[in-house]
Amino acid sequence: MLELRSVSSRVEGDIFVDDVSLSLDRGSINILLGPTLAGKTSLMRLMAGLDKPDSGEILFDGESIVGVPVQKRNLAMVYQQFINYPNLTVFENIASPLRVAKLGSDEIKKRVGEASELLALSPFLNRNPSELSGGQQQRVALARAIVKRADLVLLDEPLANLDYKLREELRSELPSLFAELGAILVYATTEPGEALVLGGYTACLHQGSVQQFGPTLDVFKNPVALQSAKIFSDPPLNITKFESSEGICIISGEERELSFLRAKLPNGSYSLGVRPHHLYLTPTGSDDLVFKGDVSVTELSGSESFIHFDFQGQPWVALIHGIQNFKEAESVEFYVRSKNAFVFNADGIAVDIKL
Repeated sequence: MLELRSVSSRVEGDIFVDDVSLSLDRGSINILLGPTLAGKTSLMRLMAGLDKPDSGEILFDGESIVGVPVQKRNLAMVYQQFINYPNLTVFENIASPLRVAKLGSDEIKKRVGEASELLALSPFLNRNPSELSGGQQQRVALARAIVKRADLVLLDEPLANLDYKLREELRSELPSLFAELGAILVYATTEPGEALVLGGYTACLHQGSVQQFGPTLDVFKNPVALQSAKIFSDPPLNITKFESSEGICIISGEERELSFLRAKLPNGSYSLGVRPHHLYLTPTGSDDLVFKGDVSVTELSGSESFIHFDFQGQPWVALIHGIQNFKEAESVEFYVRSKNAFVFNADGIAVDIKL
């Protein structure tokens, strides 16, 4: 198990990692989800031992590893910007950590062959990295991490440079592969969809702080804070503020009935959040929330349409299945099942008010 206990890191006074505590089990896949500069790479560097925390403890199987050199740790790390040895063949690039470990030639050949087959590199084993495409070179770096059979595998947006088909294949293959090896897999991504495909556990990161950590689907369905819901939504979460006064909800000056409230909200300010794919063009039930807005632009994407519209002066977007063709400034009503709406208090904490 890898444990981080109240770990913080600063660079020239700026906080890169802020009081992070996590427990990651062997055989698990753990996703660091957040936008650029959220602290994902900084956290991985601390896990790897490339940087030391300013405070807190990092333990592996109960023993502190702070200060233990990287060379003495059984770990593998792959960045989005791949690193390969230009003077070695693809085979030797993949085999390099096994050579250092002084494994026998038969075992090396076996492991390299298995990883090459998985990553579609078998035809290129005798070539140099310079003869490969960028995506192929990234796969070489991934293969090197796979053959090492490390206790800790850190993948920092490793599939970003791969073509769509291979990326989808590896998303489904990688978790089971490393789980079989008993490794702790930590995978950084900016894409909520990728986190959902990978499954496992997800930590939502914002400005170096973990907003929420737990089973990926649970974090997605039940965000404990507005920031978690925003991080785990693509396209961006639709948000509107409202006031609760004497049991009446007022959104942008209009009284609205929120029938899904379990009881009257205490007086105060709140935020209502709706994910774009939860907006519909037709009613879904008696407890629907209705949002009416003027269309600004419609983007067509294969079998889906992204409808951007103005709701009470705020830019919202609906992700609708099928091809839609609304005109600019056309008034459209959108419906949301109450169970798919989130409510957060003035501090951004989720309010449990659903039926």
